Amino acid sequence: MAYIWLSAGFILLIAGANYFVDGSSKIAAFLRVPPILIGLTIVAFGTGSPEAMVSIMAAIEGNAGMSLGNVIGSNVFNTTLVIGVTAIIMAIRVESETIRKEIPFTLLATTALLVMISDRTLQGHDVNVITRGDGILLLLLFSIFMYYIFEAAKNSREANTVEQETGTKASWMKYTLISVVGLAAIIFGGQLVVTNSTTIALELGMTQTMVGLTIVALGTSLPELVTSVAAALKKQNEIAVGNVVGSNIFNLLFVVGVSSMITPMEPEAKIGTDVWMLIFLTLLLLIVSRTQYKVGRIEGILLVIGYAAFMVYVIM
Repeated sequence: MAYIWLSAGFILLIAGANYFVDGSSKIAAFLRVPPILIGLTIVAFGTGSPEAMVSIMAAIEGNAGMSLGNVIGSNVFNTTLVIGVTAIIMAIRVESETIRKEIPFTLLATTALLVMISDRTLQGHDVNVITRGDGILLLLLFSIFMYYIFEAAKNSREANTVEQETGTKASWMKYTLISVVGLAAIIFGGQLVVTNSTTIALELGMTQTMVGLTIVALGTSLPELVTSVAAALKKQNEIAVGNVVGSNIFNLLFVVGVSSMITPMEPEAKIGTDVWMLIFLTLLLLIVSRTQYKVGRIEGILLVIGYAAFMVYVIM
């Protein structure tokens, strides 16, 4: 039965992604803001909600390994496989602002997390702990990111003096409904995939930590994958890139911040290596994005290989 529900989840993910991209891109046009800002916020936070739900619930249950493993594994998946597969299907154009500001901010957030889980190395403590104070700091960094987004949206609207479609009340309701229905299908489909793939994996003898870094991380990141691929196919490259970058920032700052505010987390020492690998892969994304301001098929293949290497490391 789990295999049937797993298939149903994939169908919902694909169908929901198409509706969500159509609705959100139209809303961006109505608001007169660049699609990249919609991708960094509405789309990213929407597709990132499965990671938030899984990690926060794991933190409440005291399973820091699953909570952090899901966040780190999801960000690795987003940075490599989502961008890589999307670029292989169709080259992705990357805005200069994304290269100069948003990807470096992701790198900063990842480095901040690395510092917070390095108590044994930096301070000689017996265990590594992400405290409630660390959680508050992460949420403050997240508020800075949101302030940047709102300022960018405001400046974009003021600079864009060309008359654009503002949308009637009926149009707003129509495309908002399309977006909500698409997002609901993505979240529900993602939950079906996570629940049933986890059940299958545990039956095959995998540990909770490995499930968090692999099956759960992959399952909760499927919304980002199908949404970015759908956006690229619809020529909405900015949404495709913004979805990944925004989701990574959301996971690192908001999800980990809220999780550690609920209950301080004691991550395993070896998870620091996974964070180092995430930093390296984020740097790799920054480097390949600077090649003619796009991620082409060759760079996409390189990123997919990076994900394969990470999975081999995790399994071994």
